[in-house]
Amino acid sequence: MSTRNMVGDNINAGFGDVLGLKYSEVTSDRVAAELSINPTLHQPDGIVHGGVYSAVVEALGSVGGSHWYGERGRVVGVNNNTDFLRATREGTLYGVALPLHRGRAQQLWAVTITDSEGKLIARGNVRLANLPAVDTRNTTPE
Repeated sequence: MSTRNMVGDNINAGFGDVLGLKYSEVTSDRVAAELSINPTLHQPDGIVHGGVYSAVVEALGSVGGSHWYGERGRVVGVNNNTDFLRATREGTLYGVALPLHRGRAQQLWAVTITDSEGKLIARGNVRLANLPAVDTRNTTPE
Protein backbone atom coordinates (compact mmCIF):
# COMPACT_ATOMS: atom_id res chain seq x y z
CA MET A 1 0.00 0.00 0.00
CA SER A 2 1.51 3.31 -0.96
CA THR A 3 1.31 6.12 1.52
CA ARG A 4 0.51 9.57 0.24
CA ASN A 5 1.88 12.19 2.56
CA MET A 6 0.84 15.81 2.44
CA VAL A 7 3.91 17.03 0.56
CA GLY A 8 3.24 17.11 -3.16
CA ASP A 9 0.29 18.05 -5.28
CA ASN A 10 -1.96 18.65 -2.29
CA ILE A 11 0.48 20.64 -0.12
CA ASN A 12 -2.01 23.48 0.21
CA ALA A 13 -5.28 21.57 0.02
CA GLY A 14 -8.03 22.56 2.41
CA PHE A 15 -7.29 25.11 5.08
CA GLY A 16 -3.89 26.12 3.67
CA ASP A 17 -5.69 27.25 0.54
CA VAL A 18 -8.19 29.24 2.62
CA LEU A 19 -5.28 30.96 4.40
CA GLY A 20 -3.55 31.67 1.10
CA LEU A 21 -0.21 30.12 2.08
CA LYS A 22 2.43 30.31 -0.65
CA TYR A 23 5.41 28.04 -0.06
CA SER A 24 8.83 29.26 -1.18
CA GLU A 25 10.91 26.44 0.34
CA VAL A 26 10.11 22.92 1.46
CA THR A 27 12.91 20.65 2.65
CA SER A 28 13.33 18.18 5.49
CA ASP A 29 15.25 20.87 7.40
CA ARG A 30 13.35 24.08 6.63
CA VAL A 31 9.97 25.23 5.40
CA ALA A 32 9.24 28.82 4.38
CA ALA A 33 5.95 30.33 3.26
CA GLU A 34 4.17 33.65 3.07
CA LEU A 35 0.60 34.83 3.29
CA SER A 36 -1.10 38.09 2.45
CA ILE A 37 -3.34 39.45 5.17
CA ASN A 38 -6.88 40.36 4.18
CA PRO A 39 -10.03 41.15 6.17
CA THR A 40 -11.25 37.52 6.04
CA LEU A 41 -8.36 36.67 8.40
CA HIS A 42 -9.31 39.36 10.94
CA GLN A 43 -11.12 38.97 14.23
CA PRO A 44 -13.93 41.48 14.98
CA ASP A 45 -11.51 44.18 16.20
CA GLY A 46 -9.80 44.31 12.79
CA ILE A 47 -6.54 42.54 13.63
CA VAL A 48 -5.37 39.13 12.46
CA HIS A 49 -7.13 36.37 14.37
CA GLY A 50 -4.79 34.36 16.62
CA GLY A 51 -6.07 31.16 15.06
CA VAL A 52 -4.42 32.22 11.80
CA TYR A 53 -1.02 32.20 13.50
CA SER A 54 -1.74 28.83 15.11
CA ALA A 55 -2.81 27.44 11.74
CA VAL A 56 0.38 28.70 10.08
CA VAL A 57 2.49 27.06 12.81
CA GLU A 58 0.59 23.79 12.34
CA ALA A 59 0.76 23.92 8.55
CA LEU A 60 4.46 24.72 8.17
CA GLY A 61 5.58 22.28 10.86
CA SER A 62 3.39 19.53 9.43
CA VAL A 63 4.66 20.08 5.89
CA GLY A 64 8.27 19.91 7.09
CA GLY A 65 7.60 16.89 9.27
CA SER A 66 5.77 15.12 6.48
CA HIS A 67 8.59 15.86 4.03
CA TRP A 68 11.15 14.42 6.46
CA TYR A 69 9.06 11.34 7.36
CA GLY A 70 8.32 10.70 3.69
CA GLU A 71 7.13 7.28 2.56
CA ARG A 72 7.52 5.80 6.05
CA GLY A 73 4.00 7.03 6.80
CA ARG A 74 2.24 10.24 7.72
CA VAL A 75 2.38 12.76 10.52
CA VAL A 76 -0.37 14.37 12.57
CA GLY A 77 -0.25 17.34 14.91
CA VAL A 78 -0.79 16.44 18.57
CA ASN A 79 0.12 19.73 20.26
CA ASN A 80 0.34 23.33 19.10
CA ASN A 81 1.53 26.13 21.36
CA THR A 82 1.55 29.52 19.66
CA ASP A 83 2.40 32.91 21.17
CA PHE A 84 0.88 36.04 19.61
CA LEU A 85 3.44 38.80 20.08
CA ARG A 86 2.41 41.72 17.90
CA ALA A 87 -0.92 42.68 16.33
CA THR A 88 -1.12 43.24 12.61
CA ARG A 89 -3.89 44.30 10.24
CA GLU A 90 -2.44 44.13 6.74
CA GLY A 91 0.58 43.29 4.65
CA THR A 92 2.49 40.09 4.03
CA LEU A 93 3.63 37.72 6.75
CA TYR A 94 6.48 35.24 6.45
CA GLY A 95 6.72 31.94 8.27
CA VAL A 96 9.76 29.73 8.75
CA ALA A 97 9.68 26.27 10.34
CA LEU A 98 12.76 24.49 11.67
CA PRO A 99 12.98 21.07 13.34
CA LEU A 100 13.94 20.93 17.01
CA HIS A 101 13.59 17.15 17.36
CA ARG A 102 12.92 14.33 14.92
CA GLY A 103 12.60 10.92 16.49
CA ARG A 104 11.08 7.54 15.84
CA ALA A 105 7.67 8.36 17.29
CA GLN A 106 7.43 12.14 17.25
CA GLN A 107 8.83 15.41 15.96
CA LEU A 108 8.95 18.95 17.32
CA TRP A 109 9.10 21.95 14.98
CA ALA A 110 9.58 25.64 15.85
CA VAL A 111 7.92 28.25 13.66
CA THR A 112 8.47 32.00 13.55
CA ILE A 113 6.16 34.45 11.79
CA THR A 114 7.51 37.87 10.87
CA ASP A 115 6.26 40.90 8.95
CA SER A 116 7.90 42.57 5.95
CA GLU A 117 10.14 44.59 8.30
CA GLY A 118 11.40 41.43 10.00
CA LYS A 119 9.49 42.11 13.23
CA LEU A 120 8.44 38.99 15.10
CA ILE A 121 4.63 38.73 15.00
CA ALA A 122 4.13 35.23 16.43
CA ARG A 123 6.09 32.11 17.27
CA GLY A 124 5.08 28.60 18.10
CA ASN A 125 5.96 24.95 18.44
CA VAL A 126 4.04 22.05 16.95
CA ARG A 127 4.56 18.47 18.09
CA LEU A 128 3.81 15.80 15.51
CA ALA A 129 3.18 12.10 15.92
CA ASN A 130 4.82 9.89 13.28
CA LEU A 131 2.31 7.29 12.10
CA PRO A 132 4.06 4.45 10.26
CA ALA A 133 2.52 3.15 7.05
CA VAL A 134 0.85 -0.23 7.28
CA ASP A 135 2.06 -2.67 4.64
CA THR A 136 -0.90 -4.74 3.46
CA ARG A 137 0.81 -6.41 0.50
CA ASN A 138 1.53 -9.70 2.29
CA THR A 139 -1.70 -10.13 4.21
CA THR A 140 -4.48 -12.52 3.40
CA PRO A 141 -8.13 -11.67 3.90
CA GLU A 142 -9.94 -13.48 6.69
